Amino acid sequence: MLREALLAKIHHARVTGCRPDYSGSITIDRDLLDATGLLPNEKVLVADCENGNRFETYILEGEPGSGTVEINGAAALLTGTGHRVIVIGFCQVTAEELERHRPTVIVCDERNRIAERIRYAAAIDRTAPVR
Repeated sequence: MLREALLAKIHHARVTGCRPDYSGSITIDRDLLDATGLLPNEKVLVADCENGNRFETYILEGEPGSGTVEINGAAALLTGTGHRVIVIGFCQVTAEELERHRPTVIVCDERNRIAERIRYAAAIDRTAPVR
């Protein structure tokens, strides 16, 4: 049996642009992708911290160091430039893999630079502090 789990999260990224005329996706600075292990074309869930909207889309690679987090296509109508969003990637793992799996989380500053890196504890690690 496979279980769905958090793979990685980009927390409080600022939307740098919205392009509803584009064919759809979220463009993310390559440095943020590298820090989390998220990949171009990968499906993600995006949650807007300002209005509560949530939508699924796929990743396009942005220019490294640019701070780009751009929402494209119809989803651009669900958020706005300057909004804080959480970009969430999931994975499917076996129950055994889940016991050892440690998701990667980054928290962004106002310019979409990495302010903090967090590695969540594995499910089997009952001694780790809860965050």
